[in-house]
Amino acid sequence: MKVEDFDMFCTLLRQRSGLVLTPDKAYLLESRLMPVARKWSLKGLDELAAAVRSKRDEALLRDITEAMTTNESSFFRDQKPFDQFKAVVLPALLASRAAKRTIRIWSAACSSGQEAYSLSMLLNEEGAKLAGWRIEIIGTDLSGEMVNKAKAGLYTQFEVQRGLPITHLVKYFKQVGDKWQLNDEIRNKVQFREYNLLTDLTPLGQFDVIFCRNVLIYFDQPTKGKVLEAMAKLLPPDGVLYLGGAETVLGITEKFKPMEGQRGLYILAK
Repeated sequence: MKVEDFDMFCTLLRQRSGLVLTPDKAYLLESRLMPVARKWSLKGLDELAAAVRSKRDEALLRDITEAMTTNESSFFRDQKPFDQFKAVVLPALLASRAAKRTIRIWSAACSSGQEAYSLSMLLNEEGAKLAGWRIEIIGTDLSGEMVNKAKAGLYTQFEVQRGLPITHLVKYFKQVGDKWQLNDEIRNKVQFREYNLLTDLTPLGQFDVIFCRNVLIYFDQPTKGKVLEAMAKLLPPDGVLYLGGAETVLGITEKFKPMEGQRGLYILAK
């Protein structure tokens, strides 16, 4: 790939998704964009780059962006955040929200929906404590393809084997051919929509808990700061932010601070 084409694609991706690619990731760019070139009846990345420069077709730009966005997810991924939610976050919310009996949770960059549905299953298991409560779980992703997959709630054998307890598979899924369909009870508790984290987040409304795990690692420092400060505005004073194990707010923003004794959990700095 020509250096100028690589640079052009990198600039495009950074502007549209926040994704930062270094020169050693050229192979990744080539492997993921070749299918896009074929879809658009182009012979290779040279022609794809030329098409971007000449047409700026929104559908083409969207295909390029979605092809490069990492869509890695699994049910109850890393498990500990869900244990923390059940043992630490949820009891605190049940106490502090007892008057309005409403909890809103955002799964940002939700990919194909496993994180949001894991939360839905977890909350369903806590059903007795939540009788009379309104629970809203919102999952958003940049990729329209991933949002549609999440809405369908249909997963492969490989996907349900990754992190999903067998008891949950039996209780909440039914087999459809060689795939597994999540039941309506769990699916109906989650709303999915297409949303870009680099745009204005205020239309999403306020949340009590935000899951934004393993997303910031793909952004440069200014973009990380921008996203975190935008998320801070969506949380009440006692709101909670989840980040991935390799992520931190330290040195990026002063809006958040780590929750004492809880790795990966952040609260608003007073």
